[in-house]
Amino acid sequence: MSAFRCIPHSFWPLSVLALAACSAVGPDYHATQVRAPASWAAQHSGAPQLLAGSGGSGQPLAAQWWTAFADPTLNALQRRADSASPDLHSAALRYAQARMQRQMVAAQRGVNVDATADIKRQRQSERGASAKMIDSIAPSNSDELVKALAQPFTLYEAGFDASWEVDFWGRVRRSIEAADASVAQQRALFEQARLLLASEVARGYFEVRRVQQQIAVTEEDLRATEESMALVQARADGGLVDDFDLVRQRSQLEELRSRLPQLQAGETQALNQLSVLLGARPGELQGLLAAPAPAPAPAGLPDLSPGLPSQLARRRPDIQAAEAQLHAATASIGVAVAELYPSVRLGASFGYSSFEGGQVSAWGSRQWAVGPSLSLPLFDNGRRRAQVTLRKLQQQEAAVAYQQTVLKAWQEVDDALSGYGAERQRNQQLQARLRSAGQAYEMAKARYAGGLTDFLVELDAQRNWLQARRDLVDSDSQLRLALVALYKALGGGAPVAQTGRENAD
Repeated sequence: MSAFRCIPHSFWPLSVLALAACSAVGPDYHATQVRAPASWAAQHSGAPQLLAGSGGSGQPLAAQWWTAFADPTLNALQRRADSASPDLHSAALRYAQARMQRQMVAAQRGVNVDATADIKRQRQSERGASAKMIDSIAPSNSDELVKALAQPFTLYEAGFDASWEVDFWGRVRRSIEAADASVAQQRALFEQARLLLASEVARGYFEVRRVQQQIAVTEEDLRATEESMALVQARADGGLVDDFDLVRQRSQLEELRSRLPQLQAGETQALNQLSVLLGARPGELQGLLAAPAPAPAPAGLPDLSPGLPSQLARRRPDIQAAEAQLHAATASIGVAVAELYPSVRLGASFGYSSFEGGQVSAWGSRQWAVGPSLSLPLFDNGRRRAQVTLRKLQQQEAAVAYQQTVLKAWQEVDDALSGYGAERQRNQQLQARLRSAGQAYEMAKARYAGGLTDFLVELDAQRNWLQARRDLVDSDSQLRLALVALYKALGGGAPVAQTGRENAD
């Protein structure tokens, strides 16, 4: 006798509810605890002085971290990228697909109801099972009965079917759990795409400004060099110096002029790369970025507040996506294990069936059925057990991927902190170098104008001053790019917020 038949009929509803409330098979997911050091210094691989001033207070960064640069043009570009980027649109669509997939999986918990209606013309076979039965029951007049039953007729049917799977082993619950984790993963990946986009837009914008500032510096150098050449020309015309000084100054002037075409081509390439990120056509950003904006002084860049690695693990979208993937893989094991056990569905159907069109809705034409159905897997050549093993291997792979993601995140933060600290120190040294080079150049010009030194001294001082200016412009840009890399490594801004809909039943 079946185990289900041993339960009295009056206790069926309570028994079904009790069994359906049993805990789901398969392992339960527990959030991974990441071993985090007490400070960034304990996680640092290089010189300790590079982390000076970057201990941080642990406060989360602003969600719109690029506003720390206080650049209205950059803010406008970020807003445009957030609404027009093709990559961000694709990530948003994948997130929406995951939410719809979750909704489809959650629908398995409810009752499925289907309405049916059928009108068909049919004829019974004169040599079928019905004819064999008639011949056995009434052999004397079987031919007349068979011919009568074989007459074509129209059958009218209408009704509905309802079914509900009793989730004894938690297959549906584990499926919903895996779908919720997949939604969380896609949301984190969407935030990761937004972080990457914002970082690339900032990098592209600062590259455009760097090239434009180099062009502006080169044009200023050209004007200063032309003025020096005019002075040398006047001294040569007066017979105070020979043409050798004039030739050397002209060579310096032509070298500066040769830089402009290459810098202008670099500006075009940087503008086009930024346009691609914003989904804009070439030249569309020309009006917005034509005039180089004055860059804020490096001393005005924000202080670092990276926080602790344990806080980082809650902030970075890629870590959240990896953890959600591990959660989904763990829940999928339960789905596969539940397939090894019997499944029970409660079904009911009610309808009408009549060969007379006028009697299809008559009470005597009614037909109904109600009761459970049992599906018991017996033999499938090991397919279901192989599926369980496969899901366990996938969970192990997801666990390894999660650990790798965390380690990579800490490595990126350490690299970014070191890069920012090193560039900040380099920038301060280049500022001191520019001041010294400027003073030396002014002194060399004065001494040369007074005839106290050779023109080669002034020319070398001028070259050092020009190079110091170019190096400082590059360092200013590199310092901003290093800060962008640090923001990216820290996950951009505030932790990814979960919506109530994602975890709703």
